[in-house]
Amino acid sequence: MLTPTQALSTILDRLAPAAAVEAVRLEKARGRVLASDVVSDLDLPPFEKSAMDGYAVRSGDFPYGPRSLRVVGESKAGMPYPGAVGPGECVAIYTGAEVPADCDAVIMVEKSRRPASAPGAEGDDAQAAPAAVEVVQLDDKPKAWQHICRVGEDLKKGETTLVAGKRLTAIDLSVLAAVGCEYVPVRPRPRVALLTTGDELVPVSSIPKNGQIREGNTYYLAARLEESGAQVENLGIVADDEAQLERVVRAVLSRCDVLITTGGVSMGKYDIVGGVLEKVGFEPVFHKVSIKPGKPLWFGMCGSTPVFALPGNPVSCLIGFEVFVRPALAKLEGESTDAWEDARLTGRWRGGTTKPNDRQQNLPVRVVRAEDGADELVPLAWTSSADIVELSRAQGLAVVEPGRVVSEGEVLEWRPLPP
Repeated sequence: MLTPTQALSTILDRLAPAAAVEAVRLEKARGRVLASDVVSDLDLPPFEKSAMDGYAVRSGDFPYGPRSLRVVGESKAGMPYPGAVGPGECVAIYTGAEVPADCDAVIMVEKSRRPASAPGAEGDDAQAAPAAVEVVQLDDKPKAWQHICRVGEDLKKGETTLVAGKRLTAIDLSVLAAVGCEYVPVRPRPRVALLTTGDELVPVSSIPKNGQIREGNTYYLAARLEESGAQVENLGIVADDEAQLERVVRAVLSRCDVLITTGGVSMGKYDIVGGVLEKVGFEPVFHKVSIKPGKPLWFGMCGSTPVFALPGNPVSCLIGFEVFVRPALAKLEGESTDAWEDARLTGRWRGGTTKPNDRQQNLPVRVVRAEDGADELVPLAWTSSADIVELSRAQGLAVVEPGRVVSEGEVLEWRPLPP
């Protein structure tokens, strides 16, 4: 039986990112994976820009400290001061405005005063009507380039802005807009077909009869697939009938890049999924992983199309998706290798001494921040791998490796659960 690490490595070795590239409008690019590097078409900022409201000055005019200067005009965002600024002169300037070419410093308005002979008040009011102010007292000895954002200090023309393989965030869209990327090169979203099996399952709209339960796995999986960037076709519930299951799988195979099933992969009489998948043409790669819960996971390939046959118990299904399917989807969509990893954090165990197991255990926990800033892992009183209610209260899964006994206060790894 493969360890979780071996199973994930086996899966990723079988998969290759899509070679295709498509261009999407910038406003539609959030959550997509960038297909090629994006370089800047200009310097950012593209001009010397004031970081403050105040006065643009020549630092050489202040050899001995504060002094008065004559105000010859103003520069505001989108309307730079058009003239020259000579010795003993300054320009009222506002945040984001272009600094005149003759100036090399900005004195903030809080350090300005009008002489007693000038009309008006001090401070902010000193800029209320710059055309009427002939002289301003500046209580500063500015250094060259103070309060000025220099040309290209954020980004140089031709510099790589975002790197291929990045899943784009909302702030990334602002960056792309700044460098003129109206159409964004991205990888296609994987098309994922999803179904669940089980004669005991009924739709959420039904009232279960004896021996029946409402089906919930596909709701979790569909939501997480969409969050992971996939296009989802949810086929719903299929009966424990080989002929019906075969028809459904054959029909959907031509229009999906990935197939995910839940249920029917253990060792019982009605666990028919593996056999049907082989009959359809999937090559079995492995069946069972040394993980608890989630052991009966079936993985196979039909050409370049992978299938993940996950266990039917909700917690087992969740772990199978988060540990194995999510990294596989990231690779298929061309996301950077960091996204393929089984990312874990560390925390202190606060649940008494654990019992050893020959499989990797995944224990639902609440994560509490201790006074010293460390994460503390408090186990939940869940009853079994079918207890999805208690799992909804968890923030993570504490990972106990095979054979390990963890005592109170020991440090161990944990997997964060999605919010």
